[in-house]
Amino acid sequence: MTRSRSNSPYPHEFKVEAVRLFRDSGKSLRAMADELGISTNSLREWSRKLDIQNGLRPGLDDEERSELRRLRRENKILREEHEILKKAAVFFAGRPRPGSSVPVH
Repeated sequence: MTRSRSNSPYPHEFKVEAVRLFRDSGKSLRAMADELGISTNSLREWSRKLDIQNGLRPGLDDEERSELRRLRRENKILREEHEILKKAAVFFAGRPRPGSSVPVH
Protein backbone atom coordinates (compact mmCIF):
# COMPACT_ATOMS: atom_id res chain seq x y z
CA MET A 1 0.00 0.00 0.00
CA THR A 2 1.36 3.42 -0.89
CA ARG A 3 1.57 6.20 1.64
CA SER A 4 -0.30 9.41 1.13
CA ARG A 5 1.53 12.69 1.40
CA SER A 6 0.08 13.40 4.84
CA ASN A 7 1.34 10.04 6.18
CA SER A 8 4.91 10.58 5.06
CA PRO A 9 7.45 10.56 7.89
CA TYR A 10 9.28 13.41 6.14
CA PRO A 11 7.89 16.93 5.91
CA HIS A 12 7.59 18.53 2.48
CA GLU A 13 10.31 21.06 3.37
CA PHE A 14 12.74 18.24 4.14
CA LYS A 15 12.07 16.62 0.79
CA VAL A 16 12.61 19.88 -1.10
CA GLU A 17 15.85 20.56 0.79
CA ALA A 18 17.09 16.99 0.23
CA VAL A 19 16.55 17.34 -3.52
CA ARG A 20 18.25 20.76 -3.55
CA LEU A 21 21.25 19.37 -1.65
CA PHE A 22 21.47 16.40 -4.01
CA ARG A 23 21.39 18.58 -7.10
CA ASP A 24 23.83 21.16 -5.76
CA SER A 25 26.29 18.66 -4.29
CA GLY A 26 27.34 16.84 -7.43
CA LYS A 27 27.25 13.63 -5.39
CA SER A 28 25.68 10.44 -6.64
CA LEU A 29 22.11 9.66 -5.73
CA ARG A 30 23.24 6.79 -3.50
CA ALA A 31 25.90 8.86 -1.72
CA MET A 32 23.49 11.71 -0.95
CA ALA A 33 20.71 9.34 0.14
CA ASP A 34 23.13 7.55 2.48
CA GLU A 35 24.31 10.89 3.86
CA LEU A 36 20.72 11.97 4.54
CA GLY A 37 19.70 8.58 5.93
CA ILE A 38 17.00 7.95 3.32
CA SER A 39 16.54 5.42 0.55
CA THR A 40 17.81 6.16 -2.95
CA ASN A 41 14.32 5.43 -4.24
CA SER A 42 12.80 8.12 -1.98
CA LEU A 43 15.28 10.74 -3.14
CA ARG A 44 14.77 9.76 -6.78
CA GLU A 45 10.96 9.93 -6.40
CA TRP A 46 11.06 13.29 -4.60
CA SER A 47 13.25 14.70 -7.35
CA ARG A 48 10.89 13.43 -10.05
CA LYS A 49 7.81 14.80 -8.29
CA LEU A 50 9.38 18.22 -7.77
CA ASP A 51 10.27 18.37 -11.48
CA ILE A 52 6.65 17.61 -12.36
CA GLN A 53 5.34 20.21 -9.90
CA ASN A 54 7.72 22.82 -11.31
CA GLY A 55 6.79 22.03 -14.92
CA LEU A 56 10.27 20.72 -15.76
CA ARG A 57 8.96 17.27 -16.59
CA PRO A 58 5.68 16.04 -18.05
CA GLY A 59 3.31 14.19 -15.80
CA LEU A 60 0.68 14.56 -13.12
CA ASP A 61 1.43 15.80 -9.65
CA ASP A 62 -0.15 14.10 -6.62
CA GLU A 63 -3.17 16.40 -6.56
CA GLU A 64 -3.88 15.93 -10.28
CA ARG A 65 -3.44 12.16 -9.99
CA SER A 66 -5.87 12.06 -7.08
CA GLU A 67 -8.42 14.12 -9.01
CA LEU A 68 -8.04 11.86 -12.05
CA ARG A 69 -8.74 8.76 -9.91
CA ARG A 70 -11.81 10.45 -8.39
CA LEU A 71 -13.13 11.48 -11.81
CA ARG A 72 -12.60 7.99 -13.23
CA ARG A 73 -14.55 6.45 -10.32
CA GLU A 74 -17.32 9.02 -10.79
CA ASN A 75 -17.42 8.38 -14.54
CA LYS A 76 -17.71 4.62 -13.95
CA ILE A 77 -20.65 5.13 -11.59
CA LEU A 78 -22.38 7.47 -14.03
CA ARG A 79 -21.97 4.96 -16.87
CA GLU A 80 -23.47 2.20 -14.73
CA GLU A 81 -26.39 4.43 -13.75
CA HIS A 82 -26.93 5.35 -17.39
CA GLU A 83 -27.11 1.67 -18.37
CA ILE A 84 -29.65 0.99 -15.61
CA LEU A 85 -31.81 3.90 -16.76
CA LYS A 86 -31.68 2.72 -20.40
CA LYS A 87 -32.81 -0.76 -19.37
CA ALA A 88 -35.57 0.70 -17.19
CA ALA A 89 -36.78 2.90 -20.07
CA VAL A 90 -37.00 -0.12 -22.38
CA PHE A 91 -38.82 -2.12 -19.71
CA PHE A 92 -41.36 0.61 -18.94
CA ALA A 93 -41.88 1.50 -22.61
CA GLY A 94 -43.39 -1.94 -23.17
CA ARG A 95 -45.94 -1.63 -20.34
CA PRO A 96 -49.22 0.24 -20.59
CA ARG A 97 -49.61 3.36 -18.48
CA PRO A 98 -51.95 3.14 -15.49
CA GLY A 99 -55.44 4.29 -16.51
CA SER A 100 -54.85 3.88 -20.24
CA SER A 101 -57.17 1.74 -22.36
CA VAL A 102 -54.44 0.12 -24.41
CA PRO A 103 -55.03 -3.65 -24.52
CA VAL A 104 -52.18 -5.90 -23.39
CA HIS A 105 -51.11 -8.47 -26.03
